[in-house]
Amino acid sequence: MASQMAILTRTRILLRVSQTKSISSFPFLSQEPQLAESAHTAETQTTPLPPNPASGSPLYHENWRDPNAARKTTSLAQSLIPLGFLSQTPGQRIQYLSQILDAPALMNHFADLMTQQRWTDVKELFEFWVRSLDKNGKPNKPDVNLYNHYLRANFMIGASAGDLLDLVAQMDEFAIVPNTAAFNFVLKAMKQAKETEAAEKLLERMLQGGTESLPDDETYDLVIGMLFEAQQFEAALNHIDMALKSGYKLSMRVFTECVACCVKQGRLDELATVIEMCKTTDQNRALYPNWTLCNYLAEVAMQADNSKLAFYALEFMAKWIARGENARPPFLLSVDEGLIVSALATAGRTYSSKLLDVSWAILRRSLRQKKVPNPESFLGKIYAHASLGNLQKAFGTLHEFEATHGKSTSEAEDLFSPFTSLYPLVVACSKNGFETLDSVYYQLENLSRADPPYKSVAALNCIILGCGNIWDIERAYQTFDAISSSFGLTPDIHSYNALIYAFGKLKKVCISLPCMYIHLQPVLSWDLSCELKPNSSSKYILSWQTFEASSVFEHMLSLGVKPNAKSYSLLIDAHLINRDQKAALSTVDKMVTAGFVPSKETLKRVRRRCIREMDYECDDKVESLAKKFRIRMGSENRRSILFDLDYGTEYAS
Repeated sequence: MASQMAILTRTRILLRVSQTKSISSFPFLSQEPQLAESAHTAETQTTPLPPNPASGSPLYHENWRDPNAARKTTSLAQSLIPLGFLSQTPGQRIQYLSQILDAPALMNHFADLMTQQRWTDVKELFEFWVRSLDKNGKPNKPDVNLYNHYLRANFMIGASAGDLLDLVAQMDEFAIVPNTAAFNFVLKAMKQAKETEAAEKLLERMLQGGTESLPDDETYDLVIGMLFEAQQFEAALNHIDMALKSGYKLSMRVFTECVACCVKQGRLDELATVIEMCKTTDQNRALYPNWTLCNYLAEVAMQADNSKLAFYALEFMAKWIARGENARPPFLLSVDEGLIVSALATAGRTYSSKLLDVSWAILRRSLRQKKVPNPESFLGKIYAHASLGNLQKAFGTLHEFEATHGKSTSEAEDLFSPFTSLYPLVVACSKNGFETLDSVYYQLENLSRADPPYKSVAALNCIILGCGNIWDIERAYQTFDAISSSFGLTPDIHSYNALIYAFGKLKKVCISLPCMYIHLQPVLSWDLSCELKPNSSSKYILSWQTFEASSVFEHMLSLGVKPNAKSYSLLIDAHLINRDQKAALSTVDKMVTAGFVPSKETLKRVRRRCIREMDYECDDKVESLAKKFRIRMGSENRRSILFDLDYGTEYAS
């Protein structure tokens, strides 16, 4: 053992003294000479002992008996590296490595240097290596991968795009064809310098080159990103279209920039086309912007009534919700219910069933069965189904709405009014005339006999008001009577209001003639009955009287049903239709006495009838009521101009 240590000591001294450079291309190796056996050992005939376990193993002492074994092992390992190499300067070391490394070893050494971010060493070592000779005495020839490492080192050092292009051109000297990665380094330098036009030309060059230099996902990512930063949206969208049609994958950053820029520029249709193309490819199907941008995209799409883009925005939000639920730990995201109400309204305006379905599904998922949807959400869904003409689902939603919020008596009067919240359902019922109304009525009649039965006064009120819209007084009255006789329900205030509205269109005409009565046949479902009486000047007097609407109102009061503001407004309108401004003004006084305030529209209609009937006394009363309730009536000059137009043909010539 002592002899071995002595040999190692002499080896270190020799290495320390000798600093000359070896002409050999092989690395130094520490060799241990084998000692010759002594002569008397060979002559001894005794049985030898087993060999020493420590012989031949410098790592033998690495056990629990020697706590410094690791330090000794390191010192022994270091002794295997030539000390002259370690004492060299970095430049000398690079020159030495360039002479002893072949291409695979140089690639591995580059990996170590790049891990340490030693880009200058990579650059210098490559330049020395290509000027050195290999073991056969020929110049070293790099391949495209080695040269790409060289390009990357130059890029990381800060070389310009022009310098990198020159280096790419020098690849021909080594018979190397530039590949896509080489051009991508040039594009990265162009992006830092914001050379957008040069980047587009380089992309065209890559497209026109061979298969080795065709652009990849990173190429389009760099070029499109530069175009968006330069606000060249048209060119960016063209390149996105080219990339998607060629089957390339867009990065999440580029997709997010595309969404943000298109929304900012108002190019919603083009954005919807890009998203649709992304959904058709497997590699781009998982792209979706961040949560905040999804909300903003949905709002902008709904304001523009773009149902397709709104659907995509809600679909992105559904992916975010699912992602949050599957995460560990989970993060729960919820869509604002006001946004869903806007989406339902957009679905109704644009007749989009897909947007309707996804909106309601996201609302249910956001509430997570911990809360019921608000009344506005149910009304939005009813409106959407009614606009689409799906009356069965509309009435089904009304049934669910009544089951959820029907017991809230404080708001039920406004929630289930056919004149306001349920009016879209009324319009849908009366769209095709009595045919649709009869179909809906028979369906409700069948549902009332089902198990469990479904009976709804609100649904029947929609039919009554729908009959009034098509001037069908008989069907309106029969439906009102069926509420108690056929369905066993009690009419509410909206039932009476709908019947008043229907009878309000019934006109009674009184014409005075000497001692005779004439009954005129109904015209347009109006019951026109004329009573004729003589006057003192032997002229005929034409007057309009309202009976049925007032009778319904009085009947309602006799049953103890308290009228609301809509009841009085409908009775006023009935009097105005029959040109009875005095009765209308009298009803306004009763309305004020009951504690209600007439609306501006009601007072304007009364004033308009007073002016046309030249009843200036009633007109003054209307003005006093407007001042009392601080209602600014305004003027009706434009209406007066249209009313005073002479439609004769005497000026035609």
